[in-house]
Amino acid sequence: MSISVRNITKRYGRQKALDDISIEIKPGEIVGLLGPNGAGKSTLMKILTCFLPPSSGEASVCGFDVIEQSIDVRRKVGYLPENNPLYPDLYVREFLHFIAGLQHFRGNSRERVSEMIELTGLQAEQNKKIGALSKGYRQRVGLAQALIHDPEVLILDEPTSGLDPNQLLEIRSLIRKTGKAKTVMLSTHIMQEVEAICDRAIIIHQGRIVADDTTQNLRNLSFSKAIIQVEFSSEIAHELLLKIRGVIEVSHPSSKVWYLSSDPGKDIRADVFQFAVDHHLTVLSLHREEQKMEDVFQELTKN
Repeated sequence: MSISVRNITKRYGRQKALDDISIEIKPGEIVGLLGPNGAGKSTLMKILTCFLPPSSGEASVCGFDVIEQSIDVRRKVGYLPENNPLYPDLYVREFLHFIAGLQHFRGNSRERVSEMIELTGLQAEQNKKIGALSKGYRQRVGLAQALIHDPEVLILDEPTSGLDPNQLLEIRSLIRKTGKAKTVMLSTHIMQEVEAICDRAIIIHQGRIVADDTTQNLRNLSFSKAIIQVEFSSEIAHELLLKIRGVIEVSHPSSKVWYLSSDPGKDIRADVFQFAVDHHLTVLSLHREEQKMEDVFQELTKN
């Protein structure tokens, strides 16, 4: 496993930031760590990057224990913390050479810096001071420093926080590109981020894991009701639609479009189609409304 977390608990006095959580992440996975503010996402990342010790439990990265073999862990991990600490008075290329030296990069550091500048799209900014860069470019510099030593695991804490839509798309694309050859864990509370980038999502709430599955499977979770949208060729009485087997609620947003609700997990599309046949109606459209990740997140993180 690239990342293995076994029964990790982290306490701050009487407060539990993490409460007996366990995670296994395989090589090559891009995993989103979701949760409300204060859920424990950053605490877990700081434990995995050896910035914080756990109160109890065990964690390892690429087979190295985060307590007993922390130097080996740091060699295997590239880390971009939420506040992206950089040296604003250094030039971009100068800063990356400095980081390559800190990481004891064994190859040609000059070539490696040039490679990272090209990979992260910093060519036009490489001779500027970091303090003069926009936030989007500072995020690129942060990613470049996290990748400079060619780590096997990339851990990113809120990598797109505060970016404009164009910058956000560029950073997402960069993460997907680098994730093809590495294991990536990124934290966020933006659902679209996970759907756009990740293969799998882990949702943490109040220090506990409340869901761990693929993004598609999480969207398919049913909590309240299933909804079918149907458009008929002509108008029809509300009372008739309530007689369709399985329908528990009906809403009517426009003249010929209806939303029909049923119990979770029940597919009433065949019953709706049969109803149309029986009443000599033409069905112009019929589809199931897909549940959004936001809905799942809200249900799982209710207090």
